Amino acid sequence: NPSDGAVVCFIGRPRNIDNGREVLYLEYEAHQSMAIKELTTIMQKALEQFTINDCIVVHRLGRVDIGQASVVIIVTAMHRKEAYNASQFIIDELKKSVPIWKKEYFNDGSQWKSG
Repeated sequence: NPSDGAVVCFIGRPRNIDNGREVLYLEYEAHQSMAIKELTTIMQKALEQFTINDCIVVHRLGRVDIGQASVVIIVTAMHRKEAYNASQFIIDELKKSVPIWKKEYFNDGSQWKSG
């Protein structure tokens, strides 16, 4: 959109430490049809609640190594403040309501955590 003065890109990546334990990699699983439906709802809410022109969310499933992108959120808007606020809203809502689960793998085992 030629009126977009801001493009905000959030890239979420797995960290190598969780609660003092070294994380080797993550695996993501999802209820895919429900996740797509919920992500679509979240993006629609962002478009309605913020003065933005577009947004897109991509979340990986399967194995994600440390430092690789697990989630990407892109928001375009006329002004940066709205783009930043919408991006924050989207990631917060995604973590609260989208049925995506992650399993953290350590040297001594693994554990499931919410998205």
